[in-house]
Amino acid sequence: MVKVFAELNKVLSLKQRNPPYEASRVLVASRHFANDATFEIKKCDLHRLEEGPPVTTVLTREDGLKYYRMMQTVRRMELKADQLYKQKIIRGFCHLCDGQEACCVGLEAGINPTDHLITAYRAHGFTFTRGLSVREILAELTGRRGGCAKGKGGSMHMYAKNFYGGNGIVGAQVPLGAGIALACKYNGKDEVCLTLYGDGAANQGQIFEAYNMAALWKLPCIFICENNRYGMGTSVERAAASTDYYKRGDFIPGLRVDGMDILCVREATKFAAAYCRSGKGPILMELQTYRYHGHSMSDPGVSYRTREEIQEVRSKSDPIMLLKDRMVNSNLASVEELKEIDVEVRKEIEDAAQFATADPEPPLEELGYHIYCNDPPFEVRGANQWIKFKSIS
Repeated sequence: MVKVFAELNKVLSLKQRNPPYEASRVLVASRHFANDATFEIKKCDLHRLEEGPPVTTVLTREDGLKYYRMMQTVRRMELKADQLYKQKIIRGFCHLCDGQEACCVGLEAGINPTDHLITAYRAHGFTFTRGLSVREILAELTGRRGGCAKGKGGSMHMYAKNFYGGNGIVGAQVPLGAGIALACKYNGKDEVCLTLYGDGAANQGQIFEAYNMAALWKLPCIFICENNRYGMGTSVERAAASTDYYKRGDFIPGLRVDGMDILCVREATKFAAAYCRSGKGPILMELQTYRYHGHSMSDPGVSYRTREEIQEVRSKSDPIMLLKDRMVNSNLASVEELKEIDVEVRKEIEDAAQFATADPEPPLEELGYHIYCNDPPFEVRGANQWIKFKSIS
């Protein structure tokens, strides 16, 4: 009892001398939280599988706080990109993934850093979860030298270690992902490749060719369809005769996952990765998710769906809200502690945005740089035969 009164006095005295934020930090520090909690998660729909991922999982306090921070960072980064685009600081194509944070964070939580990932053009979240900083991502979006591709890649062409983009051609990354999986098998490494595409790309012929080769050669490839219900402005029901994307592999086992629940995504990814590592060949995952923005910044996103539909998903299935409620209700974290994280994330995003707008653009003479890796310098022809650029690796 004496200790409780001592802590209370400390908080009250802090409130008089410091802002409420500091007082809340003391409350959080003095509170005892659970180390972990067990949660029930939605059962996955299965195709050619006798057993699927578990329907219960354990979340530690440490992991929960990490996932929350990562998802909030992706959300705030995308909202900042929206703002910079409307200010015409970011130009060109820009596809935002707010609403789909449980996919990129959950997939990363289910694999190893040495595993590989390739995706389409909605890539900012994956770029962050694969290890790049918000500063490098926003600077790339604004075309600055400090960007992850030196300001020459933009929204659709970002890369990191074991992350192969960011690809602008619909569905073209899927055969590349199968090739990365072939390299994993050829080199005898216990690694897998996550190969992502959207529901809009799911009818591409090259995807089925990649399925076939991966199955024949038993490649450690996890084909992942991010089904956010709309391919550009066309609903899946209008675009596909069968919307059971997890069954599209036919001879390849598949599972359909709640892509708005980070714990579902994590456990399904662990299951799929273990399947591939065992030498059984490829597996297919469908993540049922939702994007809050339109297809790209040129799409307002409300001409083919209602504002009420978007709001209903936000209020009932938001991935950040779902994780927050679980953690608070299970005493893994307090509302005050999560608010502290929100404040820290906002500051990180603002600092990154300041850098992304102040950093210089790459000079014209660097236009031909980095075409090849570790090659001696050579000349590159410009728009006509009299313009020459030097290429340096």
